[in-house]
Amino acid sequence: MKIQCLFLLAAICLLQTCQSNQSINYDLVITNAQIYDGSGDPSFMGSIAINADTIAAVGILGDYIATETVDAQGQAVAPGFINM
Repeated sequence: MKIQCLFLLAAICLLQTCQSNQSINYDLVITNAQIYDGSGDPSFMGSIAINADTIAAVGILGDYIATETVDAQGQAVAPGFINM
């Protein structure tokens, strides 16, 4: 039983390692942005990934492939907010 559990644990770790090495595809990635997320926490530097009309990820992105990349150096970005 112990050997089966160790084998299962090793297989799960290997699967997670293989998955983490894969690039994620996004339609648009906004990089080097000063991000204000509306939580009340201080802003932070990071990226915003978008697929179609949905925000797919916010923060430090791993490996990715983007159809289009926009460098927002020196700009503030508030994902999910609409200009009032």
